[in-house]
Amino acid sequence: MPRVTTPDGIALHYEEAGAGTPILFIHEFGGNHESWEPQLRFFSRRHRCITYAARGYPPSDVPEDVEQYSQAIAVADAVAVLDGLGIAKAHIVGLSMGGFATVHFGLRHPDRALSLTVAGAGYGCEKQYEEYFRGVSLEVAERFATEGARAFAPVYAEGASRVQFQNKDPRGWREFADRLATHSDIGAALTMRGVQARRPSFWDLEEELKQMPVPTLVVVGDEDDHCLLPGIFLKKTIPACGLSVFPKTGHTLNLEEPAWFNGLLAEFIAQVEAGAWTPRDPRALPGQIMRTR
Repeated sequence: MPRVTTPDGIALHYEEAGAGTPILFIHEFGGNHESWEPQLRFFSRRHRCITYAARGYPPSDVPEDVEQYSQAIAVADAVAVLDGLGIAKAHIVGLSMGGFATVHFGLRHPDRALSLTVAGAGYGCEKQYEEYFRGVSLEVAERFATEGARAFAPVYAEGASRVQFQNKDPRGWREFADRLATHSDIGAALTMRGVQARRPSFWDLEEELKQMPVPTLVVVGDEDDHCLLPGIFLKKTIPACGLSVFPKTGHTLNLEEPAWFNGLLAEFIAQVEAGAWTPRDPRALPGQIMRTR
């Protein structure tokens, strides 16, 4: 079983396929490394694709101290995977929790990122919902800890931004829900407490994001309500950022609409590698509606 070890001694399981420019895929809270299978099958034809199970997600190690889980540690783990595989730079792709890690990767290690794809990221960022999000995160953590993943997965998997996937692709959604039921009870609880409930809002990072030079693609579903405004904020704040909104789509973007997601990501990476994904033209003034002189 392939593993890399982090600086604090945590073994992370990884899988890889293909050859070429590397792409590192970082999974969401409700998924694991297997959630990227449609992307590994597609992109490994032309790229070296790597995905890994975050700490707290078997077969990676499951630390039992909440202080071994944080947003900063999640970024350090992504770097550790690249270091362990001898990869200097990669395209970084993350969904939800992985999308937050991708943003912070770009802020902390821009020299290691060829590009950033931030999908379905934004929960807890809206200032009016910050306290609600932290409270519900701790409630979810308690449910995982006391009831266990197998019992709580059916509830979590039918969240407001998950039912779109269920309606479109019942078999795919069932795979997602069944995979969620196999998560570590304590790993899920501590990830929710240490990473999700404590991470900063994108609005708190505004000045840093304005200086972040990495080509960035933000992708959200139009029925993933609490990611829409954060997605627009990232678009308006990061210099070389594009925004794509998938219609009639929820949170689990890469699984719910794999063809759209793969095609969009392939075009983005192609533009980045051609040097064509550049910062916004300074003539495109946000406050201007029509030019008069």
